[in-house]
Amino acid sequence: MEVCQEMSIPTKLNMQERRRSSNSGEAEEIIRTDQKVDLSGLSLKTLPNPTVNVTLILHLDLSNNNLESIPESLTARLLNVVFLDVHSNQLKTLPNSIGCLSKLKVLNVSGNLLDCLPKTIENCRSLVELNANFNKLTKLPETMGFELLHLQKLSVNSNNLAFLPYSISHLTRLRVLDARLNCLRALPDDMENLTNLETLNVSQNFQYLTSLPFSLGFLAALLDLDLSYNAIRVLPDSLGCLRNLRHLHLAGNPLVSPPLDIAGKRLEVVMEYFTERLNRGYQEGTSPGKKAGGSSSTNWFGKLVKNKTFNGRGVVNGGRRDKDGFLLSDYRSIDGLTSPRFMSALSPRRLFSPKTYFGR
Repeated sequence: MEVCQEMSIPTKLNMQERRRSSNSGEAEEIIRTDQKVDLSGLSLKTLPNPTVNVTLILHLDLSNNNLESIPESLTARLLNVVFLDVHSNQLKTLPNSIGCLSKLKVLNVSGNLLDCLPKTIENCRSLVELNANFNKLTKLPETMGFELLHLQKLSVNSNNLAFLPYSISHLTRLRVLDARLNCLRALPDDMENLTNLETLNVSQNFQYLTSLPFSLGFLAALLDLDLSYNAIRVLPDSLGCLRNLRHLHLAGNPLVSPPLDIAGKRLEVVMEYFTERLNRGYQEGTSPGKKAGGSSSTNWFGKLVKNKTFNGRGVVNGGRRDKDGFLLSDYRSIDGLTSPRFMSALSPRRLFSPKTYFGR
């Protein structure tokens, strides 16, 4: 859609700016000074022709309108924008030119009608926070985790996601992952790479999420884990290694391990249950990472001891940081092979696992 001709729609400024502005000329001068444009809540269906040099804009708020599209030509010129908010519109797609926003740090596209994100979003390599809640997403870009290496917060709750890309396990700076209220059937196996993850919410995936990877126990920085209202019967014993954990939510699962009478008790009791099971397995020399078929692809206990995560007595190495503050078919894309970062992401475990990027 082309940008419409110049319209007499007032630019919405903060209260102090609005008091100082009596005409469009003054408003434009303020925008040039503050490098911030706020067009939120104006019931816009199309965007007015910009009267300022858009390359000067650092902060652009188009939220709470009725926009059905954002012009490719406009997005391509927002070369210095660091904050872009388009939440609560009627967007069905995002422009491919969003990949031009190499300085973008915060992107809010929540509350729209998006069923996918453009692959070019991977070029926004300065991105720190991505909010795509309350859309119709059925998938995320396959290789996004190889490219968005500065991402610290990923919010994709209230969508139709059946899987998260395996590349997400390479977001080593990620601190918050919110994927509740989806249709998740599994989590990536290599969760241990998320060494800075503090909050993980995969609640309310209801009957779809039935199990969790054993690698969940390697998230040494994890503080808040919400697994409530899924169909999980057995939790991985490795959760006993999460010694920094402060909140664990298990309600609404048909749990067998831990038993419901244990799961409903305080966190210390639940963690002791897992620790005892780890101790027992360590003493018996068995691996709780066994697959249902009886074969084990990795000796998890050896890895626990090697990484000083578990010492055989349920003691976990500290290392707590100071804290301030359905619809996908069952296949795996080989798009990841084309990523320039793919070769550095290879690991023996990934190569020789039954579940690889080459399919089953």
